[in-house]
Amino acid sequence: MAERIGYDVKPTKTSPDAQDELQRLLDSLHKHGMLRLANDLVCANTQIAKVVVDGLNKEGTLNALQNLSLLLMALSRIPPARFQKTVFAITDALDSASRYRPEPNEDEAPGLSGAYRMLNDEDLWRALHPLIAGLKAFSQHLDRDEEKPISAFTGKPSAA
Repeated sequence: MAERIGYDVKPTKTSPDAQDELQRLLDSLHKHGMLRLANDLVCANTQIAKVVVDGLNKEGTLNALQNLSLLLMALSRIPPARFQKTVFAITDALDSASRYRPEPNEDEAPGLSGAYRMLNDEDLWRALHPLIAGLKAFSQHLDRDEEKPISAFTGKPSAA
């Protein structure tokens, strides 16, 4: 009696497999010139590195990178809620200032009586108080001795 032959029928493809997707990606990269660009970048590796290093080695670039890192360190200290409040307050102030149109009788200087009325205006003093406090803090910080930026941020003394 004859033995049975074991034959498994492979199922037909219903969707592309990983190999098909990889081939499609490779074809798309080739068609759009990305493979040539990647190949050129790999071949020009040392020349590109030289241009990048030369660009990064300039004093202006180093200053820009340090200033950007200082800005990011300063922003990291501000809680998002406070930053949002400050940014939208600035936006509202700029909108208000751009819409301001003096009334016809505002063209003249207020004189002594007008200045006296301004000194007694409680709303004006309430509005000026945060600005004055901010200017005091700004002035106090400017009076400090200059130190390395990372030392000022971390509180660790610099090894100079």
